[in-house]
Amino acid sequence: MDRKIEKKKWTVKKIALLSMAVIIVAVVLYSIIWGDHRSKYNVQQDRITIETVVEDYFQDYITVTGRVVPSRTVYLDAMEGGRVEEVLLEEGSIVEKGDVILRLSNANLYLSIMNREADLADQINNLRSTRLSMEQNKLNLRQQLMEINYQLEQQERDYNQKQKLYEQEYISEEEYLRSSETYEYYQERQALVVESQKTDSLFRAIQIEQLENSVTNMEENLSMIRDKLENLNVRAPISGQLVSLNAEIGEAKSQGQRLGEMNVVDSYKINMDVDEHYISRIHRDLMGEFEFAGGTYQLQVNKIYPEVQNGRFSVDLEFAGEEYPENLRTGQTFRVKLELGESNLALLLPRGGFYQSTGGQYVFVINPDGKSAEQREIRLGRMNPRYYEVLEGLEAGERVIVSSYTNFGRAEKLILK
Repeated sequence: MDRKIEKKKWTVKKIALLSMAVIIVAVVLYSIIWGDHRSKYNVQQDRITIETVVEDYFQDYITVTGRVVPSRTVYLDAMEGGRVEEVLLEEGSIVEKGDVILRLSNANLYLSIMNREADLADQINNLRSTRLSMEQNKLNLRQQLMEINYQLEQQERDYNQKQKLYEQEYISEEEYLRSSETYEYYQERQALVVESQKTDSLFRAIQIEQLENSVTNMEENLSMIRDKLENLNVRAPISGQLVSLNAEIGEAKSQGQRLGEMNVVDSYKINMDVDEHYISRIHRDLMGEFEFAGGTYQLQVNKIYPEVQNGRFSVDLEFAGEEYPENLRTGQTFRVKLELGESNLALLLPRGGFYQSTGGQYVFVINPDGKSAEQREIRLGRMNPRYYEVLEGLEAGERVIVSSYTNFGRAEKLILK
């Protein structure tokens, strides 16, 4: 028997189930398309440090530990080699310039002085002998010249007489010619003796000058050797404190060997090692200061050492004024505040461990609801011991996590618990 089939109507239950299914699908699609897919990391708020970005004057300075060193250190070297005979002063002694610190002995040096003195005596004797010989030769030449002049006068008189007699034909031509030739002979002999006297005098003068120069040089050399002998007494080159002394009685020291060092005790400077990050910003005449015993003392950069070791370079600072702190001692350390530039208004972010993890390229900024923090790229400028200068990426009043990000891994969003 045929029966009419009626269409089933939508029941409330079916409608509810269908609606729920549609909502679930929509939520899933929304989550897939528009949802937040960033990696997240749960963080306990009591384990992080949060600071606020502020707008204030940025003081461009660094604080570095400096140590007190003498403004001048002088090294003691052996000017001459020798054996240590006597040590007169000990390490730590306060000495005056010129005080004998130790004495050396050098037998070879003594022997050299004796040989030089003997050579000098021989040279002086040679000079005396040469001068005596020259005087004797001068006397002989003068005597010869006197004899020739006497003979020449007689021959001249005889020649003049015979010339008149010959003109009057009282004597023969032969007798006249003999007288003329004898007279000319004595004239030439006189000229020869005079020339010989001049030549010999000039030669002797040159010889004496050479001998005198030789004696002078030998005396200077002997004086220098005697100075070397005096150098066996090692004296203090300055007034100050004998910091170290490396010498024992009987020990042999070679020329140029380091014996010790001295420090000036009434003048100091501050030496400090600075991170190479600041090498382009440190220059002479930069001002600094440090506090000691309730007072503040001004410093000025005096010398910059160019060599970088273990990522740091050395700087010397001298006191800007003539006043030194009382009871200042070599080796003391102070926290020196070194000014790098003038203060100016800027956004400031307190320093923290995040910089070691990010290199200052990004930070986690707390959202306004305080329940999460999101990663944001920033750009930092200068830094001082308290703050970083923010150039881009942050605004005044925003809160930033400044503690280390080591445990966050690659998380882009933090959930604060």
